[in-house]
Amino acid sequence: MASAVIDSGICGFCTTVRTTSDGARTVRVEFETDCPHVAKLAEVLREVDPYREITYRGDGPLTLKLAAEHLVHTSCPVPSGIIKAIEVAAGLALPKDATIKPSRD
Repeated sequence: MASAVIDSGICGFCTTVRTTSDGARTVRVEFETDCPHVAKLAEVLREVDPYREITYRGDGPLTLKLAAEHLVHTSCPVPSGIIKAIEVAAGLALPKDATIKPSRD
């Protein structure tokens, strides 16, 4: 099992993603979110092939395809957080924080 807590920033919405792997080629995805758009994504993104999620080759990540259909802002960090949690659950990456800190210079 792996999880990611994603604070999306200025919109104020927070999403927690929990992922579990069956040890083969399937990762189940569950969400807790305040965002109505992510909630719509959560209705359809329930199970993925982790090897599809880590590459743009072929059909590309299902997470990104469905995010494009349900989310409003392209800069939303939730899809990246979902993919990170999937990688960790599948044993394809180690858990490590990722950070985006925008500023006006």
